[in-house]
Amino acid sequence: MKHHDFLQRIGVEVPVVQAPMAGGLETPELTAAVGHAGGLGSLAAGYLSPDQIFEQVRRIRTLSDKPLSINLFAGGREASPVPDPEPLLALLREVHEAFGVPAPVLPAPAPDPFPDQFEAVIEASPEVFSFTFGVLSAEAIARLRQRGIAAIGTATTVDEARVLEERGVDAIVAQGAEAGAHRGTFLRSFESSMVPTLELVRSICGAVRVPVIASGGLMDGRDITRALECGACAAQLGTAFLTCPEAGTPEAHRKAVLSAKTDTTAITRAYSGRPARGLRNTFMDRVAAIKESILPFPLQNTLTRSMRAAAAKAGDAGYLSLWAGQGVTRARVLPAAELVARLAAEVRC
Repeated sequence: MKHHDFLQRIGVEVPVVQAPMAGGLETPELTAAVGHAGGLGSLAAGYLSPDQIFEQVRRIRTLSDKPLSINLFAGGREASPVPDPEPLLALLREVHEAFGVPAPVLPAPAPDPFPDQFEAVIEASPEVFSFTFGVLSAEAIARLRQRGIAAIGTATTVDEARVLEERGVDAIVAQGAEAGAHRGTFLRSFESSMVPTLELVRSICGAVRVPVIASGGLMDGRDITRALECGACAAQLGTAFLTCPEAGTPEAHRKAVLSAKTDTTAITRAYSGRPARGLRNTFMDRVAAIKESILPFPLQNTLTRSMRAAAAKAGDAGYLSLWAGQGVTRARVLPAAELVARLAAEVRC
């Protein structure tokens, strides 16, 4: 399949994909608006139950009949031993007390939700299923193909892209080092997989035959144009949509993004246990001093959830996961449909 045919196949008119942003940063209104404007809207379902997936899809379909992508975590759960959590728990007890919430409780390991979530995706039958943190089984790819659902995997290196192509994906998101939020690395260490976006796109396009979607630090039409010139068929943007009025971004997070005058992002495991890029803040700095106590993903994510919810309610950006990419200083405040239209116009220019 020619790269430019992929967007046509899935019914997308503008080469813009709204990045899946788990944890409440996106809303059905945001996803639907992006799709209605000609881009590909995404539902980040990694933290959702099957019933929540069905409800979110129902709400999106009520607002728009345009193509939809659902995203899940296909791996990433660490089996490494849990370190001594006491230094981390001591810090969180102090923070919880300050926010007036109950003391933190060490979470117990839970079953991987992916199998049940994937069944919900199959039943919901979106136009696209995207995944990160790993690869799908051949059986899963076959089931998607039987339902006419395009499969998009995430790669942070050429080797990961080759693995995804061999497994049979229809397209690959090339997630560069500049990307905000969680790294999709699954073959080697994230440190060895931090390749700049445009370099990664060129390398992956030269190594695989499936279409490639660029992701990482892309904020405007000029960025998208450069990605297309490197061989990408589209660009995936997350940070650019955080400041849309339809986004579910907490006000403190939104203000932090809009007030960023320089790139102060850093990679941290403090919030979820998995490397992710966000605006540097108090909690990241405090946990850096006791990083040996960080729990593996997703236990760390569960442990910090109450703190993050309390921080959002209190408007305290110091204890929120302020996910953002390195293009954060160029964020714009525009309705999602207007942003997609502006991006499309900038690409044509």
